[in-house]
Amino acid sequence: MRVIVWIVEGTWPACIDAARSHAPHDADVVLLHVTGHDVPGAAHGAYAGLLGRGHPERDPGTRVEDLARTSAEALLRTAAERLARPCTREERLGRVEREVVAAVEGADLLILARDGDRTHLGPRSLAPASRFVVDHAPCPVLLVWPEPAPGIATIPPPPPRPPHHHP
Repeated sequence: MRVIVWIVEGTWPACIDAARSHAPHDADVVLLHVTGHDVPGAAHGAYAGLLGRGHPERDPGTRVEDLARTSAEALLRTAAERLARPCTREERLGRVEREVVAAVEGADLLILARDGDRTHLGPRSLAPASRFVVDHAPCPVLLVWPEPAPGIATIPPPPPRPPHHHP
């Protein structure tokens, strides 16, 4: 069994705990982190737009890429320590939601955490990238709350129904 655990800053501990609880001990666990290409790309673009392309060695986008790589490595290392069992660490760079969906092809389970408005039950508890992943994942998905879930009283009321007319 191949289990992919999507590691995201802020919500990853709940995903690791879910993997410890739900992934069989002999599962091939992959800790996946994706750095969005938009962050270094924005730094590259801002530098080029403001200062031209005359000094590529001063381009802050390269430094942002290095920082993102170091941050991802540290996050994956910490997550692996919390998992406390053999695993593979995978780093990807690109459009986050598409990279996650591509990474889970052929997997038996994806574990991810809610990352939107977590004060209410409902669809807004997923940010857009996570919603895309849940909607497009080609495998079963285990969706966890990073903290205790809000009560069912937080479900919004149903929309009003128009009155039913009898002929």
